[in-house]
Amino acid sequence: MPSLKDYRDRIASGKSTKKITSAMKMVAASKLKKAQDQAEASQPYAKAMGEMLARVAQGVTITDASPKLLIGTGSDQNHLLVVVTSDRGLCGGFNGNLVRKARMEIMSLEGEGKNVQIITVGRKARDLLKRQY
Repeated sequence: MPSLKDYRDRIASGKSTKKITSAMKMVAASKLKKAQDQAEASQPYAKAMGEMLARVAQGVTITDASPKLLIGTGSDQNHLLVVVTSDRGLCGGFNGNLVRKARMEIMSLEGEGKNVQIITVGRKARDLLKRQY
């Protein structure tokens, strides 16, 4: 049977763990706030970039002499999927859902007889998709 000292040690250990967890929570909240602020600050740039690309697209005239990349081939036989996953942090569910969705999309496109090519960004996507594709 544990002694009174053992119980006190366990209580002290629990309090210490609680303090550490609380500190980690505060650090995570601070990092999240910083990331949110940066994302909000980038909105005007993203909007300006979209408007600039729209102006460029309006100014493009397509002729028979235009490059194939610009006018396209009229075929939708080839598809390129770019799967971007995270290599850091506690985001296993995020990565898993992305890879699951990518697999569903690949199976859907292959079921229609399309050619699918995959580019992965991130170690998790590469490791999980390279087994099958």
